[in-house]
Amino acid sequence: MPHFRPMDTGNSQKVRRVAIVGPECTGKTDLARFLANHYQTVWVPEFAREYLEKLDRPYTKEDLTHIARGQLQAEKLVAEHAVRFVFCDTNLVVIKIWSDFKYGSCDPEILTLLKQQKYDLHLLTDVDLPWEDDPLREHPDKRQELFDLYKAELESTRTAFEIIRGSYASRRVAAIKAVAEIS
Repeated sequence: MPHFRPMDTGNSQKVRRVAIVGPECTGKTDLARFLANHYQTVWVPEFAREYLEKLDRPYTKEDLTHIARGQLQAEKLVAEHAVRFVFCDTNLVVIKIWSDFKYGSCDPEILTLLKQQKYDLHLLTDVDLPWEDDPLREHPDKRQELFDLYKAELESTRTAFEIIRGSYASRRVAAIKAVAEIS
């Protein structure tokens, strides 16, 4: 099945927004850093990691709304310094999928904010990298199920995306190719 591609707006000065999404431990951060370095621009770290590392209790569904707001604020601040591209190590698609998966529903505010966000491309990272333990990661045995949820969400919303898989090196090559198609 072909993946959807954004229409060319003809504005070559526009900063293109690329979101890297997918299950836990699939190389999203590595790819965001790499692409920002490759294109000599900026990337937006995953706000949830910073938020959760400071939290002195287990997180709740309500925390996801705070995380969504923080992610958007971080994107806004970092994008001010972007050159041609801004690469986002996650976006609200990730928060929506996670909320639905963990809690069975998603805060309407997150859904509203998600509909307002526009990205030129999503890179969906596959689960073919080995799992690495991390205190903030929760489901090493559910990555394929989560990947399928991401793919279904992107397809159902007719979002432009490419699946990125393979070794770190092959992921980087595929990501550069996908980004070049929107520049």
